[in-house]
Amino acid sequence: MIASTLVLQDGATFEGFAAGHLPAEGFTTGEFVFNTALSGYQEVITDPSYAGQVIAFTYPHVGNYGVTALDDEAARPWCSGVVIRDLSSVASNWRSTDTLEGFLRDHQLPALVGIDTRRLTRHLRTYGALPGAFGHAGSDVVAQAALRARGTDGLDLVDMVSTDVVFTRGVGDLHVVAFDFGIKSTMVEQLARRFRLTVVPASTSADEVRALKPDGVFLSNGPGDPGALAGPVGVLKELIGTVPIFGICLGHQLLAIALGASTYKLPFGHHGSNHPVHDLSTGRIEITAQNHNYAVDGSTLANAVVSHVNLNDGVVEGIISKAQRCFSVQYHPEAGPGPHDARYLFDRFEGLLRHGNLEPN
Repeated sequence: MIASTLVLQDGATFEGFAAGHLPAEGFTTGEFVFNTALSGYQEVITDPSYAGQVIAFTYPHVGNYGVTALDDEAARPWCSGVVIRDLSSVASNWRSTDTLEGFLRDHQLPALVGIDTRRLTRHLRTYGALPGAFGHAGSDVVAQAALRARGTDGLDLVDMVSTDVVFTRGVGDLHVVAFDFGIKSTMVEQLARRFRLTVVPASTSADEVRALKPDGVFLSNGPGDPGALAGPVGVLKELIGTVPIFGICLGHQLLAIALGASTYKLPFGHHGSNHPVHDLSTGRIEITAQNHNYAVDGSTLANAVVSHVNLNDGVVEGIISKAQRCFSVQYHPEAGPGPHDARYLFDRFEGLLRHGNLEPN
């Protein structure tokens, strides 16, 4: 096995072994975050919202059921790398077509294995998500790369992951235009079950959306800092009030900004499939899948109200404006991977389009 070193920008160092793809320069850089999901590693790795980040899995054994193209959330991974305690070399599942390491090599994605991921997680929880580097080039080279590494602050990463072409899915009687800020396949699937769906690039203008004559507009998940996306926010300001809108994750943050609110960066983000959320309209508690580093500042909401709250830390998890016929959630109701507690939100969107109201399901 090839020795590999991980160095965070604050100097914290971890020793392990290289796996997956070996980059020619000998290292990879990114913002290090941890994910607490117990399964669904392929869906996590292929979630475009992780662009610019290195994913550290807190669950110790990863890769035991292999991979299959059926579980991809995008055509390729957009994250910068993965960190795993124990990478399984055996794929024990009838659906699998390859091992996880084979998948990483095919997609040229570097991995670091064999480190104490508990220690890394505790460090990130204490000091927040940190830029850094890992690789086999030698500790001095990796340490220098870590000093040059960037976080996601101020970065527009949406342009990198968004589709270049318009595409359609579904055959429903209602037409929804979905902005692709980094849309997941499961999200497209859930929408296409209910609507005739047109997915458009993130750079699409308000006039281009109106020309498609949608019954509703959907705002997808995506990577990076919502504060760096002035273009999409400007488009949403033109669309709000003219058509019903539903946003998820980055789409939630952009809708909130367009409604006059501000966002901020969480210390280490929410990444996992076990976050409890309180739906204030029904009183129900949902266990949700989440993947975000930024959140909406509830105190700045003037044209919407908070609809959902994270029970772990009180973070705003949803907003609603009945007057403007729009709502959004910070978490992932499509759940790829994760629990299906919140999939009713897609039905709520359909109810808004069919009946013009936002009543709880």
